[in-house]
Amino acid sequence: MGSSGWSNHNNQRYGITEPISLAGPTEEDVIKTRQLDKFLQDAALYETQQEAITREEVLGRLDQIVKIWVKTISRAKEHNNQLVQEANAKIFTFGSYRLGVHGPGADIDTLCVGPIHASRDTDFFGELHKMLSEMPEVTELHPVPDAHVPVMRFKFNGVSIDLLYARLSLWVIPEDLDISQESVLQHADEQTVRSLNGCRVTDQILRLVPNIQNFRMTLRCMKLWAKRRGVYSNVTGFLGGINWALLVARICQLFPNALPNMLVSRFFRVYTQWRWPNPVMLCPIEEGSLGLQVWDPRKYPKNRYHLMPIITPAYPCMNSSYNVSASTLHIMMEEFQRGSEICEAVEANKADWDTLFEPYPFFESYKNYLQIDISAENADDLRLWKGWVESRLRQLTLKIEKHTYGMLQSHPHPGEFSDKSRPLHCSYFMGLQRKQGVPVNDGEQFDIRLTVEEFKQTVNMYMLWKPGMDIHISHVKRRNIPNFVFPGGVRPSRPAKITWESKRNSELMISGNGQAEKSEEDKVVVLGENDDRKRKQAEDSLDDLRNSKSFASLPPSSREVDEDINPIGTASSCFVECDDAEVNSMSEQNIEKPDLESSGECPSRDRETTGSVRNNSNVNPMPIIFATDTSSSKEAEKLAIEKIMPGPYDAHQAFPKEPDELENDIEDKNRVKDFGMNTQTRNLDSSNSSSCVAEEPVVSKTETTCSTNLYSSGVLEELEPAELTAPLLSGTPAPVPERKPLIRFNFTSLGKAADKSC
Repeated sequence: MGSSGWSNHNNQRYGITEPISLAGPTEEDVIKTRQLDKFLQDAALYETQQEAITREEVLGRLDQIVKIWVKTISRAKEHNNQLVQEANAKIFTFGSYRLGVHGPGADIDTLCVGPIHASRDTDFFGELHKMLSEMPEVTELHPVPDAHVPVMRFKFNGVSIDLLYARLSLWVIPEDLDISQESVLQHADEQTVRSLNGCRVTDQILRLVPNIQNFRMTLRCMKLWAKRRGVYSNVTGFLGGINWALLVARICQLFPNALPNMLVSRFFRVYTQWRWPNPVMLCPIEEGSLGLQVWDPRKYPKNRYHLMPIITPAYPCMNSSYNVSASTLHIMMEEFQRGSEICEAVEANKADWDTLFEPYPFFESYKNYLQIDISAENADDLRLWKGWVESRLRQLTLKIEKHTYGMLQSHPHPGEFSDKSRPLHCSYFMGLQRKQGVPVNDGEQFDIRLTVEEFKQTVNMYMLWKPGMDIHISHVKRRNIPNFVFPGGVRPSRPAKITWESKRNSELMISGNGQAEKSEEDKVVVLGENDDRKRKQAEDSLDDLRNSKSFASLPPSSREVDEDINPIGTASSCFVECDDAEVNSMSEQNIEKPDLESSGECPSRDRETTGSVRNNSNVNPMPIIFATDTSSSKEAEKLAIEKIMPGPYDAHQAFPKEPDELENDIEDKNRVKDFGMNTQTRNLDSSNSSSCVAEEPVVSKTETTCSTNLYSSGVLEELEPAELTAPLLSGTPAPVPERKPLIRFNFTSLGKAADKSC
């Protein structure tokens, strides 16, 4: 598979810069790529031939159905016979299936393109939904018309389908329609533009990579790695499928003759050194001729708030990763650093591919967690409630960052957990830690009780709220994590497997580089009363004596459970006090939260390289570098990476922003509805709740705010079009007034508890 995947691309350039290296693979690269392919095969990432045939049959049948549907509605609207005969609709695919990286059981993202007289509400979600509901092959049919990207979800002969609709300004849809043409967007509504964007971006990615085979294998690797390491989730503030595809595609452009083993290694090497918020772009951003807004922080101030811009290549170019927060960016950069180190070890034959894909030990990495429990009265209500809460969880991360000025960071787990002993219930978890470099003061407390209360009130503004839909947030220490989160419901006594981190840290300790550091404790107060806090402090002082050993200078994933495993206790619902928040020090990298009064630097791993900011006035996103085959050395690559940052766009500062402003506020504010009936049901002040403007933090139950991104269906929007669609923003936002954070520091003496690290 080595030579077959290699070709010389000297005569064609991909991307906005010259490649970093044109070097081809060595025999060792061919061997390691075969090993990597075997690892993917063993991980069951490829579907069988029969599954592939079944998918093709389903897509063919679905295409026939929409053609019958459009003729039916044309006849019902009493159009002339010629139009009825010529009436047509087409099915397109996008996402992982179109890219060729889907796995067994994965759903198929599909798009139905229909004519101007086939409406979305009446015809697509009306007549087509009726037709599908009457077909025995169709099961689990669930329309989501009010989602950011309207979708109809169902299973057809057991194959999961997510069907979108695009209504073009054409009376007849030609069978050879090319949706990559800009003209298809003419006179299209916002939902159609969003729906079309999935297909247009997917096709453009495949055009812009030098070798599709190598791109696909590398993307499979990176998606598996991201899922194993817990950073694959657009909705929680990490990256989704389209984001990883764009990042991998850019690496393929920079190393056009490299095999997948080399591309995986270079992926980590490049993005470990990337100076965010410099954007990742596969091609220059085109203004287009239709006047649609494209991503440009120089022109649109709200684009400056994006921390990790990954720009889609099809017009209108957008930031596909606007969900990323300071906390999740920090976590991903740590994971990039880990991946880079392991790939270097693999190249030196000191590690194998299994090491890179070790699952992230989430419940061993922190000493403090937030547990978010939700429940409902029946399965349908739970599905709706869960979808709504999941879509809001990112706001809790953002609110914690805002209300503590970024000094307290949270790590959301991208999935939910279910306790078999409690039906109609599920739980989510967030790890808590003090930001690295934040000084620790004696008896310091992070009081985020109002933050949690504000979040709960926002979630409870759900339009389809029903009695029984409950949410409860509590603090739980690592030793008290419930057993149902562990495989088989059995808590591991001690980490049995020697991980990459534990092995490396042992070497550091032997060499004398690992040193135990001690610092004052910090506390996070989430919910509670003063009496409970005093009682809890006394209990925690005993825990402090047991858990006084901590190596703050070592990576967070090497934090082993030092305390004795106690019987599981129930987290107090009225008092939550979180101590032992650990310093996250996985590497020398330090992602600083940008400051409004900063000098204009971009957040950077190497602060010295970002001391000056280029203020380019000319729109020229194509700085050219000289590349030769000898530039594959690490030193030359480091210099080349520095040069490929898109010049005209790196002069903007990623400013801190109000969490609610990160939502799709413009288009969704137009869809805000009166919550009077639901809020009265829950004894909320309807006069306040009806004004759904997320401007000020909630400080009492009557000063409620509601989210601006409302999925009235309650179903979580996880489709890749949502990842492709940035807010359609306009105008200059009002300056954010400086406010005191909802944070309380208690400097009273807590007694002479043993010193311990954060």
